[in-house]
Amino acid sequence: MGASARLFAAVAAAAVGAASHGEWSVHGGDPGHQQYSALDRINTTNVQRLRVAWTYRAGDARADNRSQIQCHPIIVGGVLYATSAQLKAFALDAATGRPLWTFDPFQAGAEQHSLGVNRGVVYWGEGDDRRILFTAGQRLYALDARTGKPVAGFGAGGSVDLREGLGRDVSGLYVLSNTPGAVYRDLLILGTRVSEGPGPSAPGHVRAYDVRTGAVRWIFHTIPQPGEYGYETWPRDAWQRIGGANAWSALSVDEKRGLVFLPTGSAAFDFWGGNRAGANLFANCVLVLRAATGERVWHYQTVHHDIWDRDLPAAPVLVTIERVGRKVDAVAQVTKSGFVFLLDRETGEPLYPVEEVAVPPSDLEGETAWTTQPVPTKPPPFARQLFTEADVTDLSPASRAAVLERLRQVRTGRRFIPPSKQGTVIFPGFDGGAEWGGAAFDPATGRLYVNANEMPWILTMVDVVDDASGADNGPGARAYRQYCAACHGVDRRGAPQQNVPALLDLGGKRPPGDLELLLQKGKGVMPSFRYLSEGEVKSLSAYLLGEAAPAPPVNDEEKPFGTPYTHTGYHRFLDPDGYPAVKPPWGTLSAIDLGRGEIDWHVPLGELPELTRRGIPPTGTENYGGPIVTAGGLVFIGATKDEKFRAFDKKSGKVLWETSLPAGGYATPSTYEVNGKQYVVIAAGGGKMGTKSGDAYVAFALPD
Repeated sequence: MGASARLFAAVAAAAVGAASHGEWSVHGGDPGHQQYSALDRINTTNVQRLRVAWTYRAGDARADNRSQIQCHPIIVGGVLYATSAQLKAFALDAATGRPLWTFDPFQAGAEQHSLGVNRGVVYWGEGDDRRILFTAGQRLYALDARTGKPVAGFGAGGSVDLREGLGRDVSGLYVLSNTPGAVYRDLLILGTRVSEGPGPSAPGHVRAYDVRTGAVRWIFHTIPQPGEYGYETWPRDAWQRIGGANAWSALSVDEKRGLVFLPTGSAAFDFWGGNRAGANLFANCVLVLRAATGERVWHYQTVHHDIWDRDLPAAPVLVTIERVGRKVDAVAQVTKSGFVFLLDRETGEPLYPVEEVAVPPSDLEGETAWTTQPVPTKPPPFARQLFTEADVTDLSPASRAAVLERLRQVRTGRRFIPPSKQGTVIFPGFDGGAEWGGAAFDPATGRLYVNANEMPWILTMVDVVDDASGADNGPGARAYRQYCAACHGVDRRGAPQQNVPALLDLGGKRPPGDLELLLQKGKGVMPSFRYLSEGEVKSLSAYLLGEAAPAPPVNDEEKPFGTPYTHTGYHRFLDPDGYPAVKPPWGTLSAIDLGRGEIDWHVPLGELPELTRRGIPPTGTENYGGPIVTAGGLVFIGATKDEKFRAFDKKSGKVLWETSLPAGGYATPSTYEVNGKQYVVIAAGGGKMGTKSGDAYVAFALPD
């Protein structure tokens, strides 16, 4: 037995006898993803005494502040499992933070160009066979939980390629997984992240992998094929060419009923669906399958024919509530729009009425927007729904005047206004409302705790073939607008808050061959454009470098563009000083009584010190990462731009404790117990919203 294995065995032995509720062995705390702990050693009477118990630094944050850690760690048998900024999987002694092992997937041969982020790992064990399953880039790995070494009998040398087995050629397309799947018996049920832009996109089918061999045991087609349920909600050939409708967020499992609950996202392209007329099942659905077979049990669609990127961003939370004097098993789904859909767990029927509200038509060529959209009557939205002149910031007269001038140029003031070339306000914005950090449920009180962003964004559509602009509209310019403008902007100025670089003045900075190689292979979160022809790559490279377009290679076929529209990029609606265009709060935390369908409290989450010094009450901030709730009466959450970690009184919403982290805690924390001592741990990876990157996991505990 090697040194790391002996250390692992010693840690696991020390944890024997610990109560099962002292672990956090599943992403989300339990298979139903309640993000709840029955631990109460840390509680409202002593939380002010919390101190740093240990800090682990992985040492791989990027110096340019463009890396993040969004991982929600799990703790099994006294061992903490998580991932680093560069997607290394590792195991720590959960009581001390002492490293046990580290696995670097990129030294093992993974394609490094599609790093993305990782939001957690999965533990599976049977007898002496204990495994950690996690994804990095385009591969799913199975590691020996004791040593961190790949399991030789799983796939090809310990991993499988997520691009294989989708029933369509996805060569060069973006297919990876950010969020861990869910284990049911000996299956790992896994969704994927795929492109939802105006270029080609892979389908978001859901697969169940054998945890021992890596073989696909079943697949569910989220874009139905001929003869399958929902096929008639798409054009006849959509299953061969449309992508998206993917379950990129976390999943939940009802082990007793043998059901898996999946939140699905929008179909591609996010903002124009003229080539996918119909309601588009199973995009934007709470989708419930037989976990053993992949058979559909029920679904509930929260957006019909989505043209707003209203992905379901977080795991469905399996809850039991008291409703009209009886206990009801239900599922609570939070949304980017700030809604909670509360559905019967066995049938999918809403527990509160849902109204189909009429929405405006689209004026984009070829688009047929769905005429109504579902809006729950209860609970009320936990984020504001409309942005009108009455809601414009009043931080200063100059800020208000500038925002009003811009607001009067775009479309706003109603729900579900379709995308437009004039510009459309998306509120809540593209990052919610609710986001991937999820919601926490307290089974003792029936309350759901959810954090939200209240940030308006402006979406502006543009023609791919820009005949009216008078600008260069050659093949390179067209390719740029089709494939690149959505991230880097039509003006090529990038998006600094989203860590998207500008692409101006590249001439002389990179040789043409280097840029062509980058387009072929991708780098960081930039996907590969391997599906482009040789001529398209050369034309696009020449356009970016400011060079004359080369003659196309002999027999090079220029493919027809996938959509007539693209967009100018993802733009937060800010005032001239960089603050949100809407009046505060800009970030909130809410407690929702699901049994009554009412919001019990709603408080700002986070503050900006420079505004506090001006006498402005805490505004809340944009936030990423979710809450957990404990039997000790506490809600723990990081998430905020001010890089703080806080504990709220779950009854009142009062902040009882806060501390500064070494970098932003843009991840969901976990809590666990080892040898009678309770810990709370969070990843401090930063790197979002213009904040510095970090490499740390920080655990807190009460002093001895």
